Amino acid sequence: MTKWTPKEPRRNGLGGGNVDGDAVSGGLVRLRCSVQNYDWGIEGHDSQVARLFSLNSGSGIDPLKPYAELWIGTHESGPSFVVDRDGDNNGGDVGVVGLGSVSLKSWISTNPNVLGHKVARKWGNDLPFLFKVLSVQNALSIQVHPDKEWARILHKSRPSVYKDDNYKPEMALAITEFEALCGFISTKELREVLLTIPEIVELIGLENTEKVLCMKEQEKDQEAKSILEFIFAKILVSSQERISDTITKLKRRLQTEKKKRLLSDKEQLVLKLERQYPTDTGILAAFLLNYVKLNRGEALYLGPNEPHAYIRGECVECMATSDNVVRAGLTSKYRDTKTLLSMLTYKQGFPEILRGIPLNRHTKRYLPPFEEFEVDRCILGEAEWTVFPSVAGPSLFICLTGQGTMESDEGHRPETLGEGDVLFVAANVQVRVTAESREMELYRAGVSSRCFQASS
Repeated sequence: MTKWTPKEPRRNGLGGGNVDGDAVSGGLVRLRCSVQNYDWGIEGHDSQVARLFSLNSGSGIDPLKPYAELWIGTHESGPSFVVDRDGDNNGGDVGVVGLGSVSLKSWISTNPNVLGHKVARKWGNDLPFLFKVLSVQNALSIQVHPDKEWARILHKSRPSVYKDDNYKPEMALAITEFEALCGFISTKELREVLLTIPEIVELIGLENTEKVLCMKEQEKDQEAKSILEFIFAKILVSSQERISDTITKLKRRLQTEKKKRLLSDKEQLVLKLERQYPTDTGILAAFLLNYVKLNRGEALYLGPNEPHAYIRGECVECMATSDNVVRAGLTSKYRDTKTLLSMLTYKQGFPEILRGIPLNRHTKRYLPPFEEFEVDRCILGEAEWTVFPSVAGPSLFICLTGQGTMESDEGHRPETLGEGDVLFVAANVQVRVTAESREMELYRAGVSSRCFQASS
């Protein structure tokens, strides 16, 4: 276990710009966070997001309202705010955040050293990542996040739709069983679809079906991408009348066949999607995407320009600081199908599932291939403690279950930490977390350790 060596407290305060080194007083800042009530969220008290937000903000839970996403970070669409404190910054009582509260983004801009000089030099005076908790009841849009070039183009051409110019790689870490569509199926699986789903064959035409079925092994790499591209586009751009007719036939056939045989997972999924989004083109598009089921503690990362859709479950999510989404199915929101089809790489194959790298017996690290973020998952039993060593960038912590304390190596009084509590930890500050309940589960998001290794 990492050795714990608290230091003498520093004298500089949280609010001023006079920062000693790369840390502020105690290095810990409590946050109040924003919630998004999208239609696909889980309603009322059944939603983990609702419970966390209620405890974090002091707000009540509307039992009829969907609670979809808790946002932790600096993005203007869902900013976090620094909690006001009474008295000094040595662990005084936490007050209520009002309308005049300082946003985390504004606070960082006046205390830039909390980011660490490597992060500030690379990304400026802002967090390069956005941290979320998601509660998913219904599928949320077949979508793609743009790469950096596409993000700049889209923001410049339609700033009212694409509100920033950053790219948005992301990772979903399951806190319950979690289902998603992600990336394109292999050519072998595509053949199976065309052999078993006659409605899609009718939609794309027999000639194009035979191209796939008669494809020679040596032609796969050359031809698979172009044929897949054609089929996916054909599904997404066909007329609503044609799509509606195809789905009606598909639904009728599957409902008849399920009386005689067990439907495949994908067939059961498309029937569920049809109940949520009747006559939506995304129901057919789902046949071409990998159906991924994550167990608790497993993670899925999504690169730019890769199609995906979350289906059901709850997760912790981390991404580059952006809210750019290009949609083309399973949604009532704006669809930009032409742009989405232009962005896709048509990469095939089942996505990599991350199960975490053990850092110690309490903590695992999930490290996707992006510089902007990584996520740690920590589970402690009663009276157990662990240390999160200092890193060269900032961290965001959220407690999902249980209660305990967090203290920094700056020698200040520990902060209480319970369900829904969110803390910002400055760069180069080591913290110790001690559990005071039977089980305590918390998550940390920070800049990827790969970033510091590359620049050291």
